Amino acid sequence: MDKFMFGRYIPGDSWVHRLDPRAKLILTFIYIGVVFFANSVWTYAVLVVLLLASIFATGISLRVFLRGLRPLLWLLMFTVVIQIFFGAGGHVYWQWGWLSVTHDGLINALLILMRFVLIIMVSTLLTFSTQPLAIADGIESLLSPLRKVHFPVATLALMLSLALRFVPTLMDEAEKIMNAQRARGVDFGTGGLKQQVKTIVPILIPLFVNAFNRAVDISTAMEARGYRDGENRTKFRELKWHRQDTLSLIIYVVFSVVVIGLRALQL
Repeated sequence: MDKFMFGRYIPGDSWVHRLDPRAKLILTFIYIGVVFFANSVWTYAVLVVLLLASIFATGISLRVFLRGLRPLLWLLMFTVVIQIFFGAGGHVYWQWGWLSVTHDGLINALLILMRFVLIIMVSTLLTFSTQPLAIADGIESLLSPLRKVHFPVATLALMLSLALRFVPTLMDEAEKIMNAQRARGVDFGTGGLKQQVKTIVPILIPLFVNAFNRAVDISTAMEARGYRDGENRTKFRELKWHRQDTLSLIIYVVFSVVVIGLRALQL
């Protein structure tokens, strides 16, 4: 099984690694929002250039980011196929019954594929360059105004950080269980759909048992260390906003304005 890269942190001392986690969260949200404004070759070209520059600034190889797309390849292909055969409009290239391949369907499928890839890549960039605890601190800081309406900001941040932290751990455990099943003669790649579903059951049961046991262990460890969810908790690492955070934000805003401008000009 391919290594699931999303949620993993890759240590480094690059420009992106040194950014404030709040800045990286804001930049990620800006990028994802602007992706939905892209509707042409030029707008997507601008977004691709910005993403490649950001990846280059992390010091992490592009291959590592592309490897993170492999586990989601089937989902991407499924989405594209659905859009191709069920999209309507424009010249009809092929038709069989209620299935058809049209010009607009192909264009929309390509646009949706680009959106998915860009969103996944920029989200992976965030997790590669930011520790889960730093992401939680950033989310808690950005959502701190909601405390005035008694929203459980700290609890939400803790939940998100634990989820990001243990996604790759659960995938590693699933791989170990699959390897153990293969050593016992199980073949996951053969048989019909019913047979393949049956082979998945021996993986899911121990995986869920391990996940619940790990959750209990984490809860016990947090209580043993005196963790309390409240406003009076202090932090070992204080978040500080620097000039490079402001500069990065300005760069992303400029690129966003360019994309929106190109869309308005219909380019």
